This record gives sequence, structure tokens and C-alpha cells, in this order.
Amino acid sequence: MDYVNAFLVGGLICVIGQILIDKTALTPARILTGFVVAGVILTALGLYKPLVDFAGQGASVPISGFGFLMAEGVEKAVKADGAIGIITGPLTAAAGGICVAIVFSVIAGLLCKSKEK
Repeated sequence: MDYVNAFLVGGLICVIGQILIDKTALTPARILTGFVVAGVILTALGLYKPLVDFAGQGASVPISGFGFLMAEGVEKAVKADGAIGIITGPLTAAAGGICVAIVFSVIAGLLCKSKEK
């Protein structure tokens, strides 16, 4: 049942994004930013954690899960370190994912040739 829950919630998040792309004049970059901010706001309101508990990776893998990850990092760091945790929390929480993205981007850049447009 965990797979079904993850599929349904992750699919619903993607459907919302696709509807925003199709029915609004928002650019994909603004939609992605909106999803990250929505993840932060829903975490602050205490609504995203129960969704992650219910759907697992279906809620934490989409880009809104990145906002959830950063908000949780801030919360933990502020409790441990005080106000400096506002800066260090999201960087520490997301360091693994950011590092992997950079490494794979460098590998892709080395393996692929750029083309003139």
C-alpha cells in the first residue's frame, strides 16, 4: 500500500504542476520556485510532515520536498545553534543532494559536447 500512496501523492503533485504549466502564463522556473516555497510554507504550518509520513517518497522526491527538507533543516539548526541556524540549517540539510547534483552536472558536462545554436 505504501507504493500506491507514494504514486498517488507524487502523481497529484505532478498533475498540479502540469495544470499550472498548461492553464497559466507562469514560466516553469516560477512554478518550480512556487513549489519550493509551498513546501516551506506547508512545513511551517505542520501540514507537509504528515503528508511525507503518509506518502513517503511520493511527497519528498518532488521539488516541494526540497522546500520541506530545507524548512526541517532550519528548524533543527535553530533549536541546536540559535539564530545562526537560519543560515546553516538549509545548507546542512540539503548538502548531500546539492553535492550529487553538482557532481553529475560536471560529469555530464565532461561527457557531452556543446553545440552552437
